[in-house]
Amino acid sequence: MADEPWGLTAAEVAERMARGDVNADVDVKTRSVGQIVRENVCTLFNAINVILAAFVLLTGSYKNMLFMIVIVCNVVIGIVQEIRSKITTDRLSIVAGSHATVIRDGARTQVALHDIVRDDVVVLGRGDQVPADAVVVSGEADVNESLLTGESNLIKKASGAELMSGSFVNAGTVCARVVHVGHENYAAKISAEAKQHKKVNSEIMNSLNGIIKFVSCVIFPVGALLFARMFFSGEEVALNQAILSTVAALVGMIPEGLILLTSTVLAVAVVRLAKSKVLVQQLYCIETLARVDTLCLDKTGTITTGAMEVAAVVPVAGAGAADAGVKRAGADGAPGDGASGGAAADMA
Repeated sequence: MADEPWGLTAAEVAERMARGDVNADVDVKTRSVGQIVRENVCTLFNAINVILAAFVLLTGSYKNMLFMIVIVCNVVIGIVQEIRSKITTDRLSIVAGSHATVIRDGARTQVALHDIVRDDVVVLGRGDQVPADAVVVSGEADVNESLLTGESNLIKKASGAELMSGSFVNAGTVCARVVHVGHENYAAKISAEAKQHKKVNSEIMNSLNGIIKFVSCVIFPVGALLFARMFFSGEEVALNQAILSTVAALVGMIPEGLILLTSTVLAVAVVRLAKSKVLVQQLYCIETLARVDTLCLDKTGTITTGAMEVAAVVPVAGAGAADAGVKRAGADGAPGDGASGGAAADMA
């Protein structure tokens, strides 16, 4: 481009890096593995069962601790599912490239995306993704913002127009000055919102927690009375036998089967949704989805791939003419030249 700007100097780049005005990796990560494990292990339900298991352990009757299998299975189901969701969610990224072309000291150079600084001049041509929010300083281009807004029509961008990070240049070449970096970028804000962990308001989970809280208030006083009745009843009952009988009675008061069944059913639902490429971050999100009565969408392309596929060819002037027409369309249209051209090219 004849009117290319000079760009930043090496000293100006170093100054901005020292200030922190750099497009550093600001990916918002979901909960850590430690947090997921802690949230699934450190629950009131598990605490009650561990206490009862500890009393059984004191008696040395290990075979009577089989009820802990339910606890282990429930914990494993929750941890495995949430870690799988975490891995998938952490990979979500709107800006997929790794390098960009910038102008520094009057010369074009390739830099990593995380090395772009505020006020850098980036050169964007056909097929390039905008690495950071910028303002066009020279040139013209048609930009596709469907990944961000769902709008499929190309938008003409000229000098002074804003470019949103994550959008694609479909035609033309522009030089643009970076105005936002890191978490200030539009794409980064969208990613952060998608990855944010939100507490699920589940009626099933709230009901189960309510049952466990009620049981926790009742189970230990009742257990103390049962133990006292057995051990001090005047009959010769061994201490170990009194403990085991009391624990057996208390375990029956805890709805372990209901909780395991709920986790298993939800896990199966997660697997089925995964086959349809639906990401479930938490098990109890399934209930939220099941309670949806009306789903409102703005237009096609927002939640779809934005691609077309040739389902069939209906000949008008004979099969030979139809095949030739498809091959001609495929030759004329590359996959990047619109959805219809790409579909014809794929079939041809």
